[in-house]
Amino acid sequence: MKNDMAARNPTPPQPPPWAIKTMRRPACHSMQPGILHCLGSQASSFVLVSSDQVALPVPGSMAMPRRLDQLLLPLMASCFLLQALSVHAITRHYKFNVVMRNMTRLCSTKSILTVNGKFPGPTLYAREGDNVLVKVVNQASHNVTIHWHGVRQIRTGWYDGPAYITQCPIQPGSSFLYNFTVTGQRGTLLWHAHINWLRATVHGAIVILPKLGVPYPFPAPHKEAVVVLGEWWKADTETVINQAMQLGVGPNISDSHTINGHPGPMSDCASSQDGFNLDVENDKTYMLRIINAGLNDDLFFKIAGHGLTVVEVDAVYTKPYKTDILLITPGQTTNVLVTADQSAGRYLLSVSPFLDAPLQVDNKTGTATLHYANTVSATARLTLVKPPPQNATPIASKFSESLRSLNSKEYPANVPQTVDHSLFFTIGVGVNPCANCINGTRVVGTINNSTFVMPSTPILQARYYSIPGVFTEDFPATPPHKFNYTGSGPKNLQTMKGTRVYRLPYNASVQVILQDTGIISTESHPIHLHGFNFFVVGRGVGNYNPKTSPSTFNLIDPVERNTIGVPTGGWTAIRFRADNPGVWFMHCHFEVHTSWGLKMVFVVDNGKRPSETLIPPPKDLPQC
Repeated sequence: MKNDMAARNPTPPQPPPWAIKTMRRPACHSMQPGILHCLGSQASSFVLVSSDQVALPVPGSMAMPRRLDQLLLPLMASCFLLQALSVHAITRHYKFNVVMRNMTRLCSTKSILTVNGKFPGPTLYAREGDNVLVKVVNQASHNVTIHWHGVRQIRTGWYDGPAYITQCPIQPGSSFLYNFTVTGQRGTLLWHAHINWLRATVHGAIVILPKLGVPYPFPAPHKEAVVVLGEWWKADTETVINQAMQLGVGPNISDSHTINGHPGPMSDCASSQDGFNLDVENDKTYMLRIINAGLNDDLFFKIAGHGLTVVEVDAVYTKPYKTDILLITPGQTTNVLVTADQSAGRYLLSVSPFLDAPLQVDNKTGTATLHYANTVSATARLTLVKPPPQNATPIASKFSESLRSLNSKEYPANVPQTVDHSLFFTIGVGVNPCANCINGTRVVGTINNSTFVMPSTPILQARYYSIPGVFTEDFPATPPHKFNYTGSGPKNLQTMKGTRVYRLPYNASVQVILQDTGIISTESHPIHLHGFNFFVVGRGVGNYNPKTSPSTFNLIDPVERNTIGVPTGGWTAIRFRADNPGVWFMHCHFEVHTSWGLKMVFVVDNGKRPSETLIPPPKDLPQC
C-alpha cells in the first residue's frame, strides 16, 4: 500500500533550466514574517524561478555541517508534518511581464504580445489551497488584463480579470497584483488576456496539483505534459478584428492551428524537425494536460495509433472514458492518460477544426510528434493520423455525451436537485443597422435578443460603490420574442442594445437552458461562466421542450465544467449554485462572438455572513 500511495501521489514538474536562479536554501523557509513554509515533498533544497518566483523542489540535498544538520532535522520533520496537515500556508509568487516579441511561423515574422517573451506563456503551478500572487507588469503599448479561466475566485472577483466587467485595464507602464486562493479545485485550467483579441498570443496553462499526500483518483502517470492548442494569424489579430468591426462583417480566419505554439512538421514551410515533440518510453503511461486556447475554433485532437483515457475536464475529475479522439472547445481543458504501447517510431499528433455549420473555418491541421525513446533517429518512419471530417457531428456528440462526473465519496457531484431561478437564454447572432458598414448593417451577437454593450466603468466597481447609470438589472429571464428557434428565425433580425445584468440572491440554485438559434445560421457556441462551475444536466437537438426535455436530465453524475459547447441547432441545460458573491461574466468563448456582443452578466448578492461577502477592492486596482 505504501508503494502504491507513493506512486499515485503527484509532485510538481521541475522548472525549465532558463528559469532557475542559483539560490539554495533549506526546504523550510520563511516567505512572510512569522510564517514557515515548506515547499514540495522532499527534504532537499529548492530554487527560486526567476520568471515567476515560484519555489519548487529540486532532487538532491545540500551538504550541511553535521551540527547544523542535527539542529535542522527536528525542524524539518515538524515542517513536513505541518505541510501534510495544512497546505493553506503556502503562497506562490509569479511575475508576468507583458512584452512584445518577434515570432516566426509559416515563413513569416511578426511582433506579438507575450508574457515573459514566451508563446504560449509560462505555466502557473500551484496546489489546491495555495494562495497565488501574480504581479502583471504591462511593458507594452496595449491595455491588458489577465483572466484566470476556471479559477472560482471565491469572494475575490476583483481579480477575475475581464476588462470593464471586474476591473479597468492595466495601462501601459502600470502593474497590478492579482491575489487569489485556489479553493476546492485541482487539475488543469488556463490563464489568458481578457480584452479585445489579445488572448490569441497572451495565454498559458494553470496546473493545480492535489494537496500534498492526496493521490490522483487514477494510477499516477510516469510523467505529465502540458499541450496547448491554438491558432496563428500571419496578420495582427487586433487589426483583423478592428477592421471587421468597422465594416460590420465577420473577421478573417486564422492561417493555421498550433500545438504548443507551432503549426508542426506537416505545415507549410516546415521541416520534419519543426514543432512540439513528446518523448515517451515503451510501456510507460503519460498524462497530457490539453488546453484549447484558440480564439474561434472547436478542435478535434488525436494521436496516431494510441488510445486516450479522459480522467478530468475543466479541473474536475471524471469517470475514466476511453476514446481515440477528443473534442475541446475554446476555453475547455481535458486531461488524458496515454500509454506508450506501440512499436518504436514516431507518431503524429493532430489538431483539426470541428464545424457543422455553413460557415468559414481555418481547415489547416496542426501537428506534433510523439517520439519513442528507443527510436534510432528523428528521421525514423512517421505514422500518420487521419483527422475526422470537419463536420463530424456524430463524433463530436458522442464525445460530449459520454463524459460523466466521477461522483465518488471524495469528489461528489453536488447537483442542485431543485431550482430557484429557471432561465431560458436564446443565443446566436442578429443584424442591426449601421450607416458606415458595408451593407448598411452590422452582425451582432445576442442572448435573449440583447446585444451587450461594454461599459466604460467596470460593473463590479459600479455595483460596489453604487455608481448609477453603468448598468441596469433588467436582463430578460426568457426570450422577449417566441419563435421557432432553430428554424429560419423571425423577420425582424434587429436586437436590443444595453448593459443589462441578471441579479441572483446568494446561494440560489439556478438552471439555465442555452438554446442555439438559426436567426442567420445555427452553429455551436462554447459558453463560459466566470466564478462558477456548473453541471451539464441535459443536451439535445432542436428546440428545448419544457414538458418533455427535463425527463432526459441526468441529476446523478452529469459532467461538471466551466465552459460548455452548445450544439449546433440544439440546446444545453446547466445548473449551478450562486454561492459566490460578485459580478460574473457569461459569454461565448468564440472571441468573434464576444466582440459582437454575445455576452451577459450575473450579479450575485452577498450572503449574511462575512464568509459569504465580497472582499473590499485592492488598493492597487487599476483606474480607467
